[in-house]
Amino acid sequence: MDWDDLRIFLAVARADSLSGAGRRLGIDASTVGRRVARLEGALGAKLFVKTPQGYGLAPEGERFLPHAEAVEAALGAAAEALTGPGELAGQLRIGAPDGCANYLLPQVCARLSQAHPRLEIQIVALPRVFNLSRREADMAIAVSQPQAGRLVVQRLTDYQLHLAAHEDYLRAHPPIRRREDLGGHRMIGYIADMIFDRELDYLAETGAEWAALTSNSVSVQMQAIRAGAGLGIVHDFAIPFCPGVRRVLTDKISLRRSFWLIRHADDRRSQRMNRLAEALAQGIRAEVARLQALVAP
Repeated sequence: MDWDDLRIFLAVARADSLSGAGRRLGIDASTVGRRVARLEGALGAKLFVKTPQGYGLAPEGERFLPHAEAVEAALGAAAEALTGPGELAGQLRIGAPDGCANYLLPQVCARLSQAHPRLEIQIVALPRVFNLSRREADMAIAVSQPQAGRLVVQRLTDYQLHLAAHEDYLRAHPPIRRREDLGGHRMIGYIADMIFDRELDYLAETGAEWAALTSNSVSVQMQAIRAGAGLGIVHDFAIPFCPGVRRVLTDKISLRRSFWLIRHADDRRSQRMNRLAEALAQGIRAEVARLQALVAP
């Protein structure tokens, strides 16, 4: 049995489609299909069932899955044993909400790459919760602690958010000295029915009933604020990237949230993944502290 065929089997099982597996592996869907068929022929069993939603695991595939994952883990452990002392190598895919992915991870991962040249880092920025059981990412950063699943959850750091606007907007509109003054201003926030985590319902903290401009991306919201479209709740660590954006009502509207690092439970046995998790955690804590210190009190 060819390990590469097992790798393709795992990719299809996690992506629920040939095309999704192909994108992850960097090969075309037709090749994925041929390799799955070859593995099924070698095993004498049907591993997948084609459905309108894609490719689901057949009962035989469900039974085969943990054995394929065990082979994957064993090969990963063997690779770790051959890696030099202190060196980290191979691929690491990190899933994160776009605020973290845009304003924190590039700097953190740049330093990690410099320290470990053989490490390939992929940052997946999506405004939703990642499914680690399907290996959409090796690690995920979330804004709330998951309550279910076979996961290892680690609190990374707290961070601050405040109401902010561009100085051009503030000069052109009535002054804001108290919450009641917000009634005459345009607000920017999340699309209400696309808030995937209750921790992101920032506008509720301001008392605003609606927003004039909304997006499912916090980075888009920040760019709208930078363009002078109105006021919105922003991460303090993002403000240094947006010249001219100023916090307002800091003594009356101040939010504290947390980042959580989430991993699959099986990865606890991997020294490589443990070291990567610790390096990532230290990097994010340091970067949040550095950027927040740049924001004027």
